[in-house]
Amino acid sequence: MKTYRDHYFLKAKQENYPARSVYKLKEMNARFKLFKTGMKVLDLGAAPGSWTLFAAEKVGENGLVLACDLQQTETAFPENVRFLQEDVFERTEEFEKLLQELGPFDMVISDMAPRTTGTKFTDQTRSLELCLESVIVAQKYLKKGGNFITKIFMGPDFQDLVKAMRPIFATVKTFKPQSSRSESKEIFEIGLGFLSEKE
Repeated sequence: MKTYRDHYFLKAKQENYPARSVYKLKEMNARFKLFKTGMKVLDLGAAPGSWTLFAAEKVGENGLVLACDLQQTETAFPENVRFLQEDVFERTEEFEKLLQELGPFDMVISDMAPRTTGTKFTDQTRSLELCLESVIVAQKYLKKGGNFITKIFMGPDFQDLVKAMRPIFATVKTFKPQSSRSESKEIFEIGLGFLSEKE
């Protein structure tokens, strides 16, 4: 019998995406109308590249997706994508320079997740750390009015992420995609309308 998980796994294979996670981003885009042609998008924790491919499709040939991950990927990307093997926590001088040259970005998206230990509290804490780092990157490289997505494992510290986002976005939404596995603790926090501190 096919399970809920099998449906999205097989669908991803049929549609040539490297992972089922693309459908989560598709759901968020359908709900919040995040992508437009010509956008510049920064994709954090991009490997194996499903989010990157979808973002590249939506922004079109005149847009740009700068994708980075600790791991390399064998996914073939279109010409409007630049993929770098980089650590978002310890950004090299070259990476920072590239971010400044290409930015500011219309959107920062993060599907980063910690290497899970099986210990619920530890995994949730590490997930929050990644999210807060993605917020710092968004603050630095988003353009005014830009949007932001970050994934977090739901836990007692979830409100720390919300508190970090509320002062810098016009609207903050919590979203659980239908394509997330029912047993998964992941949710997505979405910041709409970045309030630039440069004003």
